[in-house]
Amino acid sequence: MLIGINGYEAVVPRFGYDQRTGLPRRVGSGEYCYQLLRNLHKIDKKNKYLIYLPQSPTVDLPKESSNWHYKIIRPRKLWTLFGLSLEFLLRRSKPDVFLSPTHYLPIFAPSRSAISILDVSYIRFPELFKPNDLNQLTKWTGYSVKKAKGVFTISQASKDDIIKEYGIPGYRIAVTYPGIKKAEGIRYKELSMEELREKYGIKKDYILFVGTLQPRKNVSRLIEAFSKLNQDIELVIIGKKGWLYEEILVAPKKYKVENKVKFLDSVPDEDLPCFYKNALCFVLPSLYEGFGLPVLEAMEYGCPVITSNISSLPEAGGDAALYVDPQSTDDLKKSLELVINDKKLREKLIKKGYEQVKKFSWEKTARETLKVITKIANE
Repeated sequence: MLIGINGYEAVVPRFGYDQRTGLPRRVGSGEYCYQLLRNLHKIDKKNKYLIYLPQSPTVDLPKESSNWHYKIIRPRKLWTLFGLSLEFLLRRSKPDVFLSPTHYLPIFAPSRSAISILDVSYIRFPELFKPNDLNQLTKWTGYSVKKAKGVFTISQASKDDIIKEYGIPGYRIAVTYPGIKKAEGIRYKELSMEELREKYGIKKDYILFVGTLQPRKNVSRLIEAFSKLNQDIELVIIGKKGWLYEEILVAPKKYKVENKVKFLDSVPDEDLPCFYKNALCFVLPSLYEGFGLPVLEAMEYGCPVITSNISSLPEAGGDAALYVDPQSTDDLKKSLELVINDKKLREKLIKKGYEQVKKFSWEKTARETLKVITKIANE
């Protein structure tokens, strides 16, 4: 069987390149696509793969082999809509099944095709998106959902949202939970707490947030709740600027904690474990998440987790997290106080977190994806 895959998201960065490695800064759909490619290559030596790209593959993608090939299609602008459409219209390649690990299918996609929708935040919170992005997401996703033989998503909560919004039967939607980086054996350089303090200017014990700076992450409310704590600690916020982030950046001054909140936007992957391991707790108070991988990343490194009690986050956290109403500053403040001051609770959450992360891996994601792809190919 020849499996075609749209590899666009794995090589085209939405947040620029890592200056140290030269690799794309992958988050969300970019990380999902990249890990899917890596792990399909790892587990499947039987089928043949043709990966469509708008540019040369990055050095961290699998090398070409007898069953793994890349095809570069240019130009890059509106690549999936026009570049890939022309490829299939002229039948230059004929995969038995085609997977686009993004919301979009080409206009002339093969009849046996599948897409991935990580979440429908653009429908739930349209005011948080740029008009052009919202228009594209709304129209193109609707078209692709109707045309695809199958839809992949990363949580039961997202599956329920997709059924509600697009009216497609549940059997056409497969939930394949994502994994975490350490599960694939990536090796990290360990920093000591002293090195962490010196390198990043952290002076005190700290609460940690990791994620893209955008309104949906609810960081402004986290800063407000933090400002109400009577604690001599810091709040460390790690994440690239996404969109509509201005309110987040001015929030520390607004709540008079500008000397206690530290924004870091260029932390390499190998330093993140040290941040997790030394934090008092990790907080993800999002208003909506397709899954919430940082919850598992924090648990992987023994960091107690506080997160929202809505959307997919209880699926990620299981019984190993403390849940809050993300709309309530007071609820968030009380939970922060509880975790910071209760050592036994922190130890309990850490222990349960180690067990929770064992349920997830990218290899498992790839195996479940391949199973569904094979079924679509044989329909």
